[in-house]
Amino acid sequence: MKITLDWLKEHLDGEFAVADVVATLNRIGHEVEGVENPAEKLAGFRVARVLTAEKHPQADKLQVLTVDTGDGSAPLTVVCGAPNARAGLIGVLGLPGAVVPANGMELKVAAVRGVESNGMMCSSRELELGDDHDGIIELPADAPVGTPFADYSGAGDPVIDISITPNRQDCMGVRGIARDLAAAGLGTLKPLDVPTIAGEGAPATEIRTDDPETCPAFFGRTISGVTNGQAPEWMRRRLEAVGQRAISALVDISNYVMFDLGRPSHIYDRAKLHGALVARRAKDGETVTTLNGKDYALTGSMTVIADEREVHDIAGIMGGEHSGCSETTSDVLIEIAYFTPERIALTGQALGLTSDARSRFERGVDPAFLDDATAIVTQHILTICGGTPSMVTRAGTPPAEVKTVDYDPALSATLGGIDIDPARQREILTALGFTVIEQGGRWQVQVPSWRRDIDGAPDLVEEVTRITGFDAIASVPLPRSDGVAKPTATAEQLTERRLRRAAAAAGFHEAVTWSFIAEQEVAPFGGGDWTLANPISEDLKVMRPSLLPGLLAAAARNQKRGADSIRLFEIGRRYLADAEHPTLAVLMAGDKRARGWQAGKAAPFDAFDAKAVALALLDAAGAPADRLQVMDAVSEGSIWHPGQSATLRLGPKAVLAEFGALHPLLTRHFDVDGPVMAVQIFLDAIPAKRASGPARAAFTPPALQSVRRDFAFLAPTSLTAADLVRAVRGADKASIVDARLFDRFAGQGVPDGQVSLAVEVELQPLEKSFAEAELKAIADKVVAAAAKVGAALRG
Repeated sequence: MKITLDWLKEHLDGEFAVADVVATLNRIGHEVEGVENPAEKLAGFRVARVLTAEKHPQADKLQVLTVDTGDGSAPLTVVCGAPNARAGLIGVLGLPGAVVPANGMELKVAAVRGVESNGMMCSSRELELGDDHDGIIELPADAPVGTPFADYSGAGDPVIDISITPNRQDCMGVRGIARDLAAAGLGTLKPLDVPTIAGEGAPATEIRTDDPETCPAFFGRTISGVTNGQAPEWMRRRLEAVGQRAISALVDISNYVMFDLGRPSHIYDRAKLHGALVARRAKDGETVTTLNGKDYALTGSMTVIADEREVHDIAGIMGGEHSGCSETTSDVLIEIAYFTPERIALTGQALGLTSDARSRFERGVDPAFLDDATAIVTQHILTICGGTPSMVTRAGTPPAEVKTVDYDPALSATLGGIDIDPARQREILTALGFTVIEQGGRWQVQVPSWRRDIDGAPDLVEEVTRITGFDAIASVPLPRSDGVAKPTATAEQLTERRLRRAAAAAGFHEAVTWSFIAEQEVAPFGGGDWTLANPISEDLKVMRPSLLPGLLAAAARNQKRGADSIRLFEIGRRYLADAEHPTLAVLMAGDKRARGWQAGKAAPFDAFDAKAVALALLDAAGAPADRLQVMDAVSEGSIWHPGQSATLRLGPKAVLAEFGALHPLLTRHFDVDGPVMAVQIFLDAIPAKRASGPARAAFTPPALQSVRRDFAFLAPTSLTAADLVRAVRGADKASIVDARLFDRFAGQGVPDGQVSLAVEVELQPLEKSFAEAELKAIADKVVAAAAKVGAALRG
């Protein structure tokens, strides 16, 4: 919800600045998302007069102007290509240093075809004041030359963007926000001026409701002899400031009342109606073309406004295209109706159609404001467009019963945490529109018709405490039990904490990305299993099957901002068809090592870096990293690069992690440059620790020094080094404590199709040193174990 300071002062008496409004709104529960001052983007533009206009000596379509800036200095020379530029014209001059709002171009003194130009005469489109670009802006002859254009145009009115919570439907209009500010002590709420308009004769078009469940009240009147021109400049300026495009006087009046008072209405061109205008249920298969130019198929559960021939309006959501007002409209019908909020919400969800009217009707507009709204809309039309109004037709009865709540002022202390004087509570509630009747120390509080969110006494406590200020609630510690508290973190939470520390200690930055992503982002991963039917955005439509899309998008953003080395990790959930799965994802892109005089050229990350990270994090998570098997991860359509990726498994089926280089097509899809390495660790696949006793024996340093022996094997190229090392390590589990590959060679002296693999084996004697015969026996076991996997001792 956007409002302007000038608009707010139409309802609020008092002296206050925009900073006061922002601070008060935040204090009473209306979060301000931003403040924009349109005058800032018009800095450097001023009202100026063209003194002379002569043909450019080297360009037929250009003119050389001399322009009076009104500051007493010599006229400036400006080259201009607008066809309407001429001597005597008063327009808007952008001086050197100004930034054109439409394209961000900074104006400079520059030569244009050999003639120096000291600025630019501007069009409406260039200043984002309209779509006109056929010529430069022409201001009235009495426009004060030299005045900053922001001051002359009234663009210095700050715009405040407020996040309205769903329960505060009364604040979907400027007046509702003004009422809250007045209750908080910022100014005084002005009385609402509701005109009395009797009207002449019955409406020329019959109005009725045939669907009292969804449309219990349908009020309206006709006005004859209107002239639908342009709305007044003050109204257009306010609407455009809050994001509404000015269309015509009749349309702008309807929009203005909606944003001003939170009351949607609709104005029909009566010449386009045939017979009575009726609120009824749609017929299955009926269609309507709405003001957004789209066709919608309707069902019998939806309420529409229709005449004897066709549907003109999806009730409470959007009007039809063919019955709207145009420049030829002379007779109109005003519709002011009340629609059941739940039905409007269901219809909007079913059609996937949103609008400003829907956002207000589905929250619940004031059911007692139909007559006043009809009078206010009528008065605006008569003032701006002229015409003769009929009397008002009232079809149905709005649900405007007065709700009464029993309230004890002491609840502000016991329930709200603030001891507020009862007189102050009465003052706050009265300022908010409530009526307080005291009976025997307890209060009967009558709820205003515009506050359908008030159901009981706790809601009234919320009202008095938020206006007083939640910051006035004293901080009181919770009672603490004696002794040491028992740990509450689960094993899964403890594992995630260890992994966060380990990843951060390894130089990675934690990222928190959306659990919902766009369909195009999930496509390379085979699509998502869970898609939202009514997402808040098309970019947040599918629940992620992997954490990598979010990290890839983050990497792309960082690269575009100049990051040379990207190291990210995230712990979160993947959402698959069967369930959600806790996962740790790591992404590395750019330079692993920056260039330097000692290191030489910058070095990128490779698949072995990803493998090392995966093993280190698995070890931190408590997985048996030394017993994991490295197996190929690539399948058809995989996200991984063939030959540069693998899985870490505990047995042939239990996949604990994937690591390696991501496929170039995937990185190109996310617009990430260079090779990208990644790791995915599936936390729910890691075996849980044994419940009884420690998982590892206590560390006991050996009394005797270990012995190391090197073995060189010839093995087929199809044999992985990991399989050979695993076989060697298992040759004599009592004596061999470690084995590692320290050399790999292929070439001269090694037969084709084979490779030389050198393994260092560490032996640990326990009670006595190894005898030579014992060492030979262990060596024979190592050679025999290697032979079982296809490797032979190299001669």
